[in-house]
Amino acid sequence: MFLNKVPSYSSTALRYGGAHRRRWYAQASTLLQETPQGATTCAGKAVKHFEGDLARSSYYNQGKSIELNMSSTKLSAQTRQEWGLQGMTPAAVETLETQKTRALSLLRSKTTPLEKYIFLGQMRNSNTRLFYKLVNDQFEEIAPIIYTPTVGEACVEYSNIYPFLAPPGAPDGLYITINDLPNLKDIIRNYCKKAGREIPEITVVSDGSRILGLGDLGVNGIGIPIGKLQLYVGAAGIDPRKTLPIILDFGTNNAKYLEDPLYLGLKQKRPDDAKFYDSMDQVMKALYEVFPDILVQFEDFQSDRAFGLLEKYQHNKLCFNDDIQGTGSVILAGFINAMRLAEEKADIKPQDHRIVFFGAGSSAIGVGKQIQTYFMRRFGLSEHEAKKIFYYVDSKGLVTNDRGDKLIGLSGQGKAFTNTTLQKMGDLNKSPIIFPLSNPMTNAECTFDQAMYNTDERVIFASGTAFPPYVSASGKVVTAGQGNNMYIFPGLGLGTLVAKSRLVSDGMIFAAAEGLASTLSLEDLEQGAIYPSLTRIREVSIKVAMAVCRQALEEDLVTNPALLELAKQGRSSLDQSLLKYIENSMWDADRDDNF
Repeated sequence: MFLNKVPSYSSTALRYGGAHRRRWYAQASTLLQETPQGATTCAGKAVKHFEGDLARSSYYNQGKSIELNMSSTKLSAQTRQEWGLQGMTPAAVETLETQKTRALSLLRSKTTPLEKYIFLGQMRNSNTRLFYKLVNDQFEEIAPIIYTPTVGEACVEYSNIYPFLAPPGAPDGLYITINDLPNLKDIIRNYCKKAGREIPEITVVSDGSRILGLGDLGVNGIGIPIGKLQLYVGAAGIDPRKTLPIILDFGTNNAKYLEDPLYLGLKQKRPDDAKFYDSMDQVMKALYEVFPDILVQFEDFQSDRAFGLLEKYQHNKLCFNDDIQGTGSVILAGFINAMRLAEEKADIKPQDHRIVFFGAGSSAIGVGKQIQTYFMRRFGLSEHEAKKIFYYVDSKGLVTNDRGDKLIGLSGQGKAFTNTTLQKMGDLNKSPIIFPLSNPMTNAECTFDQAMYNTDERVIFASGTAFPPYVSASGKVVTAGQGNNMYIFPGLGLGTLVAKSRLVSDGMIFAAAEGLASTLSLEDLEQGAIYPSLTRIREVSIKVAMAVCRQALEEDLVTNPALLELAKQGRSSLDQSLLKYIENSMWDADRDDNF
């Protein structure tokens, strides 16, 4: 009889508003008190389960963090009483802003980037709302810690720091081994339930085989999906409860990890191509059967398999590869603005450029294809004419007298652009364009200081990771352009999700690049900038998302009825309506009181 009176409860009840949860808890607790002394009921277990989930869940505890010592300090006295939390926290009732002040002070007291990464990992897993409040308000300061360059070190050390990133019962990401494939759908559902995730809208998937420029890191590569999704939340307002970081543990060919007793992944070699692609078919099938509308971002697969996966799935699944398409798009955007600067400063027409790529991996080829296609689309060049602009080379013959006014590095080889090479670029070109794009910083082909000094401060520069500002001979402080994918993929993902697009088309990738390029004002260009300031990252993501949505509409890929209705307006009205619609769809830590 008792069971029939109590509404059902599971972990998903935590997803409803605070009032709903309190009503459930009050009703169940009252009925529980009416049962005979010592009686064991399912509902009684549910109440205890609720209390345990409330205490453990980083999404709903509003401040449970041992290190921060602010357990539930945002909860009102009434809520603490209703939820049975009296005596478990100091008396103060704090605002989110006050909590942020304390957290930021403690973060800044850490002495190394890795210590800061661990601290932020603990915060994300114990007080998610506060974590993203910090990310949103201090993006320039936090982004280099949660992503490049620090994430590279964090991935290398992941097996050593993993136990200290989250409290027990707070999973950091979904770990799928090659042995799990027969039960994959159950594993995915179980993870999302235990992790407090709603139906995910987006997942970043990696097998850890080519992490940044660091090679095969195996399961340690989980730091990349986690980091990318944090940027989706911070830069594009994706609800963190609708994100799903996945690492595919298919083994590792890294001998160091195979012999390391502390390595947390499978200690076996990676499968051959046939087994790899069969395994990926099973992963994709399970993902889309459980979550039919999910957007999949492939990340840091070894080059040949990265291209193979993109070719296999891009025309029949909602997916894209950030290393190939995202990198190509963000560099194309910087390239567009660099050409504008070069034409203004040195009167070089776009078709007269000669572009040298140092490196021929997935990122380099992806960038080259994007820029080549741009020349064909924008300037009407044939494929043969466009190909004549590009050179892919190794460490020999980088620059000669008849070629090379743009030097793009995607080799993963630190210091590959020597002082002699940089000086030669300066001798040959009035405004040389040099993009050392390899990550992390130790793998960058040259530094900003080197490029400025060896070209007499005439270089148009962008890097893949953040470099310190350069102080010129006149005392002027010059900021390095950063061609980081975070300018593209958050807005690309946001636009794709808002549109409920059937696919991520090549046209949408180009639209994202042109949308990013358009965010620079004339004043920005006059200052030598080719990318916007990271302080504008949300504004940039919105503009990229708008461009992606417009392109999806043009290609008839949109399935969102609301967006199709907006499309009936004229272009000027559509832009305003689209801007408002996208802004309203974005999650914000300041506005979600039920988080």
